[in-house]
Amino acid sequence: MITTKMIPGATKATPLYLLLDKVLEAAAVLLMLAATCVVVLQVFCRYVLNASLPWPEEAAQFLFVWAVFLGMAILTFRERHIAISLFVPKLTPRFQSAHAVVLRVVSATACIVMLIHGVDFMNRSLQVLPALRIPLRYLFMAVPVGGALGLIFLSAPLKARAWWSGLAVLAGGLILYFALRQGGSAFFGEASSTTILMIVSLVLIFAELPIVFALVVGSFAALTPLPPLMLVTITQNMSGALNSFTLLAIPFFILAAAVMNAGGITLRIVDLAFHLVGHLRGGLGQANIVTNVMLAGVSGSSTADASATAKLLVPEMAKHGYSRAFSCALTAAASTLANLIPPGLGLIIYAALASVSVGALFVGTIVPGLMMAAALSLVVWLVSVRRGYGGQQTSSSGGEKWRSFLLATPALCLPVIIVGGVRFGIFTATEAGAIAFVFALFCGAFIYRGLTSANLLAAFKEAVEDTVAVAVIIAASSPFAWILTFEQAPQKIAAWLGALTSDPIALLLLINLFLIFVGLFIEMIAALVILVPILVPVVVAAGVDPLQFGIIMVMNLVIGALTPPLGVLVFTTARVGGAPSTDVFRAIVPFIAAQLVVLGLITFFPQLTTLPIQWFGP
Repeated sequence: MITTKMIPGATKATPLYLLLDKVLEAAAVLLMLAATCVVVLQVFCRYVLNASLPWPEEAAQFLFVWAVFLGMAILTFRERHIAISLFVPKLTPRFQSAHAVVLRVVSATACIVMLIHGVDFMNRSLQVLPALRIPLRYLFMAVPVGGALGLIFLSAPLKARAWWSGLAVLAGGLILYFALRQGGSAFFGEASSTTILMIVSLVLIFAELPIVFALVVGSFAALTPLPPLMLVTITQNMSGALNSFTLLAIPFFILAAAVMNAGGITLRIVDLAFHLVGHLRGGLGQANIVTNVMLAGVSGSSTADASATAKLLVPEMAKHGYSRAFSCALTAAASTLANLIPPGLGLIIYAALASVSVGALFVGTIVPGLMMAAALSLVVWLVSVRRGYGGQQTSSSGGEKWRSFLLATPALCLPVIIVGGVRFGIFTATEAGAIAFVFALFCGAFIYRGLTSANLLAAFKEAVEDTVAVAVIIAASSPFAWILTFEQAPQKIAAWLGALTSDPIALLLLINLFLIFVGLFIEMIAALVILVPILVPVVVAAGVDPLQFGIIMVMNLVIGALTPPLGVLVFTTARVGGAPSTDVFRAIVPFIAAQLVVLGLITFFPQLTTLPIQWFGP
C-alpha cells in the first residue's frame, strides 16, 4: 500500500492525544479479535455441536464496523491512511508544510460530513438487528463517532507552541463544509452529480489527500446540488458497506498472515523452497517464486509478501552473485501472486463489490495464478542462463527435502483448508479466514513456537492497521458507487463502449489497456472500489462472465503495482533490499512482459478460468 508519511508541518502530539491513540488502538484490536472469536464459535457450533447459533454473523459484523471506524481515527492521527504519493516529496519544505495544512483542513471537512450526517441518519433509523435485537442506530453510530474522534485528532497542534493551529484546522474544515453545502449549486452550475463526483474525487486523490477522505468529500460535493435529505446517503452507504459478512474475510486473512510471519511459518516455507529448487539454474530465483506461491496460499497481501520475502531472500541472492536490482525486481513480480492465488485480498474485495461468489473466484484463479508463476520462472531461467546465475549449488538429498517438507507441512495445509473448505461447503470464505487465523496461531505457538506475547501483540496491531486502511476505503467507495448508479453512469459507459465494439474480446482488450493505464497512477484497492461498479455492468451486458472479468481486473491492477510512477511493490522491495529503485524498474521489464502474455491468454481463452469453476467450483 501507499501511505502518507510524516512531513514538515505534521502534528506535534501531546501526551493526551497519545493516550487516546493507545486506548482506541486497544479497543480496535479487541473488537477485531472478538469478531474472529465469534465466527470461530459459529463454525464450532455448526460442525461439532450440530447446532448453529442465530446471532454470530450479526455480532461479528457489528464488531467489525466499530473496529474499522475507531481505527479510522487512529490512522488519521498517525497519518497512515492510504494515499497516492506523486509530487509532494519534490516540493520545498515550506510548500510541503502548506500542503500538509490544506490536507488536514479537507480531512476535517470529511470528518464533519461523517459526524453531522451520520448523526442525522442514526436518528432516522428505527430498525433493529433481527437476531441480537439491538437497534440499528447503534451500528450506524460508528460513523459519526469515528468522524468525531478524527476531528479530535485533527485538533492536535501543528507546532509545539502553536496551540491554536489545530483549532484553526477545524475552523477551516467547518468553513469549507458550509461553503460546499451552501454554495455547491452556484459553484458547480449545471454539472451533473457524476461529473462533480469524478472531478472533485480525482483532483483530491492526485493532490495526495487520503483516498477515504477524497471519496467522502467528492460524494458530499456531488450531492450538495440535490435536496438536503440526500446527504444522509453518504453515511448510510458507508455503514451499510461494511455491514457485510463477506468483507470480514479481509481482517481474518490479514491477521493470519501477520501471525504466520511472527510465528516463524514464513521461514519454514523459504527453507522448503530452497531444498526443492535451489540447485536449478537460477535456483535462488526459482526458490523466490516457489516461496511466493506457497506464501500466497496463506497471506493474500502482495505488499506483506514483498516486504517479508525481500527481507529474507534478497540478501541471500546478492551473496550468491545475483544483482540486487534483479533480486528486488523478481521479488516484487513474484509477490503479485499473493493476489492471484487464493485467498487474494483483491479477489475478496472484487467479490464483495461485484456481488459474486468468493469461492468461485478462488477456484477460478488457481490456473491463472500458476500460469503467472510459470511465466516468471521461465524469465528467471532465461536471465540466469544469459548472466550465469545459479547452478553451482548441489541438489539437496532426499532426506533433507523430506525433513524440510515435514517441517513446512502445517503451513502448507492452510491453503488446502481454505480452498477445500470453501469448495466443499464446509464453511464460507469468511469463516475460512477465521479458521486460517486460528490455525496460524496454533502452528506459531505450539508447532514452530516462534510466537511470543510481544511479537503476537505487534502482529495484531499491524494487522488491524492494515485492515482498517483497506476497509475505510471500501466504506467511502459505497456512496461513490451509489451516486454513479443513481445517475446511470454504468449504463451510459456501456452504451458508449457498445458503440465502439460489440465483440466481447475486443471490449476486454480495450478495458485491459484502460486498466493498465489506471494502474500506473492508482493503487489496486482504490481502483477496484472506483471502477468495479462502473465496469462490471458493462462487461456483463457484453456477455463476459463477471468471474473471469474479476480475475482479469485484479491481474491488470497488480501488474500496475510494478509500473512507475506508483510501483508500490517495486519501491517496497527496493527499500528493503537496498537497491536503487530506477535500477529495479529497469530489471522488472521482462517480468512485466511475461505477465502481460499471461494476461492476454486469460483474456482470449476464458476457459482457463471458467472450466475449473464449472468442474470444481462451489
